[in-house]
Amino acid sequence: MVGRIPRYTLEGVPDAEMSERLFATEDGLGLSLTRFHRADCDDVVLLIHGLTLSRDMFIMPEHTNLVSFLLDQGFTDVWALDFRMSNRFPYDMETHRYTMDDVALFDHPAALRALREVVGDRRVHVIAHCLGSVSFMMSLFGGAVDDVTSVISNSVALTPRLSPWARRKLTFAPELSEYVLGMPVLDPRFGEAPWFTRRSLFARGVSLFHRECDNSACHMLSFMWGSGKPAMFGHDTLDPVTHERMADLCGPCGVHYYRHLRKMVEAGRIVKYDATNPRLPGDFLANAADMATPILFLTGDRNHVFTDSNVVCHQLLEEAAPGLHTLEILPGYGHVDPFMGINSHRDVFPRMVAFLKEHSPKRQAA
Repeated sequence: MVGRIPRYTLEGVPDAEMSERLFATEDGLGLSLTRFHRADCDDVVLLIHGLTLSRDMFIMPEHTNLVSFLLDQGFTDVWALDFRMSNRFPYDMETHRYTMDDVALFDHPAALRALREVVGDRRVHVIAHCLGSVSFMMSLFGGAVDDVTSVISNSVALTPRLSPWARRKLTFAPELSEYVLGMPVLDPRFGEAPWFTRRSLFARGVSLFHRECDNSACHMLSFMWGSGKPAMFGHDTLDPVTHERMADLCGPCGVHYYRHLRKMVEAGRIVKYDATNPRLPGDFLANAADMATPILFLTGDRNHVFTDSNVVCHQLLEEAAPGLHTLEILPGYGHVDPFMGINSHRDVFPRMVAFLKEHSPKRQAA
C-alpha cells in the first residue's frame, strides 16, 4: 500500500455496515464496541485486543484483516471491543492504578451485556489476544462472565510465562520507571520527543541495544514487551507499512499493569492483584474440570513475549478436562503477528475459522 495509513482508520473493512455501541462500566469508565455487520448470524464473534492495542489490530487495511476474513467466511456479525487498555482512550496515558482485576470484573461483563442487548441469545465466540486474553480468562474462570460458546486465546491465557531476561525487567521496571525516572507511562513514541528530554534520551538508550532496524518505536516495543530483536513479531512476517506504523497500532502503557503481570508470573498462573477482593476467586483453576467452554490456544513458535505460556496452559487444562481444548503452534510467528502479519490470512485465520465452525452446531451439521 502506497502512502501513510490514517491513524484510527476504518477503511480496512469497506464492505460492512459499521456502528459503535457505547457503554459504561460499573466503576465509571466509558468503553465501546464496534460492530461490523453484513447480516444477522447465529454465531457472533467478539474480538478483544491486548494491552496498548485497540480494535485497529483487527481491521488493518494494508492486508487481509481478521474482521474481513471472518465476514467472508460466513461469520457476518463481528464485534470488536475497545476496553480500558485500548490506545483509543486516554486511560493508559494517565497515572492510574488499574489492574486486570478491574478489567475482569468491570469491562468484559459490561461488554457482553451490551452485546447481548443487541444480539440476544445467539451464540457468542470470543477471540482474545495478550492481556486481553488473560483478563478475559479471569472473567470466564472467575465466574464474572458465562454463556460463551468458544474462546480463541492467542499467546497467553491462564499461565503467563516469560523469558529470564523479560522476568528480570519485570522485577524492577515498574518501580524504576515510575519512581526513579518519573515515567509512569511508557510510550513507543518516546523517540519522537524533543532532543535532551528524558523520553528522548531513554528511547535513544534503548535503541543502542537494537540494531536490527532503524525504527525507534519498534525498539521501544521490544523493551516494553518480552526479549528479542524484535520481541513482539518477526520483521519478515510484517508488511513494511505495518512496521512503520507500529506506534499508531501499539500505544502508551501504564506501568501499573506490569505489577499485576509480575504477580502472575511469580505465581505461575493467573491471580487477582488484590488478594482481599471477594468478587474474584482465590484460585481461578479450582473448577477447571467443570469448564464447558472449549478453548483454542494459539502461540507462535517464535513467541519472545510470553514464550510457551499457552503450551503449558493447554497441558494443564488437558489434565483437568481431557479432549475439550485445542493447541495450535504457528510456525514462524511470534506474539502479535498472528493477527497483524502480512500472511496471517493464509497461515493463521483459517485455523481460527475451522475452530469456530467446529463449535457452531449448525455449521458442523452442514
